Amino acid sequence: MKSEISTPTGEFAQRLSATRRGARLARLLAVQQLHEWGVATTEAAELVVAELANNAVTHGRVPGRDFEVRLVLAADHLRVEVSDARGEREPEPVSVPDEGGYGLLLVSALATAWGVKARCVGKTVWATLPVPDGGWVP
Repeated sequence: MKSEISTPTGEFAQRLSATRRGARLARLLAVQQLHEWGVATTEAAELVVAELANNAVTHGRVPGRDFEVRLVLAADHLRVEVSDARGEREPEPVSVPDEGGYGLLLVSALATAWGVKARCVGKTVWATLPVPDGGWVP
């Protein structure tokens, strides 16, 4: 049964194993949830979730700890949050990427804002993406 929302808001959260498979699943679940909400434009959100989830399992992994992906849909924006258990390693975009380091540059280009907030255990990296008029169908 398709879940429908009566207002242009919704929230989705899922904990996943801090593995590459978990990062891929985070992207797939986010796309599925956005489609269920009726969000017409998902490419930017898919890329942001993929990059933040990949960073969480690559740089924020603590053995035995999961990471969490959270989506919050509002009338004009989508907030993507990815939380991991490693609070001492905050992400920083690199000015000249070498063999990696493009992820946060991509997030910066696609998001209207992004940042990091501390948690009791770990950190949350968040990004806000615009949802254009007509970008969701209630």
